[in-house]
Amino acid sequence: MTSTARRPSRVAKLPPRERVLDAAEELFQSEGIRRVGVQTIAERAETTKMAIYRHFETKDELVAEWLRIVAADYQAAFDRVEAEHPGRPREQILGLARFIADGLPALSHRGCPFINSLAELPDRSHPARQVIEQHKARQTRRLIGMCTGAGLPDPEQAAAEITFVLEGAQVSTQNGSIDQAGDRLMRIVEGIVDRRRSPLGADRAAGG
Repeated sequence: MTSTARRPSRVAKLPPRERVLDAAEELFQSEGIRRVGVQTIAERAETTKMAIYRHFETKDELVAEWLRIVAADYQAAFDRVEAEHPGRPREQILGLARFIADGLPALSHRGCPFINSLAELPDRSHPARQVIEQHKARQTRRLIGMCTGAGLPDPEQAAAEITFVLEGAQVSTQNGSIDQAGDRLMRIVEGIVDRRRSPLGADRAAGG
């Protein structure tokens, strides 16, 4: 989840490019990509369309840059759990799951920016879709690495199961189909990690 809380008191102090991104983030999240025009973004950012195009050649590039920022927030979560639990991949996986679980309440209002964007951008050549696909591939590689470090016998399968749970929890929260999604998410991920750990891997993870 990315922090999308608006801070009106500081918007006027932001450099022009960041002010545009700040406005675009709020509008894309709350109203959708297709419904929001460049003029609307300019008005929210207290600037002009011409000024926006000085920083972003097209609206598509603006959307892509916004999603790069969102993706960076997720990658920072990986960095953070690795730093908080050095040499303890099981705790890193659970820390990542907790990051997603803690962000679920915000999804009930706005939804996942990646899921929402994919729904609005069917063209796989769109630069924003490429940002999402690259982010997801990088995220999968890092999760597989954690599962390998935790001694899981089939790291790719374990990472796939965990990914299904994390992303499924976000969708279920967005559509309101499951209650207590955060608690359920944590229990399921714990079950996956502990069920799939081999005795050798468990000993190595506990000692490492």
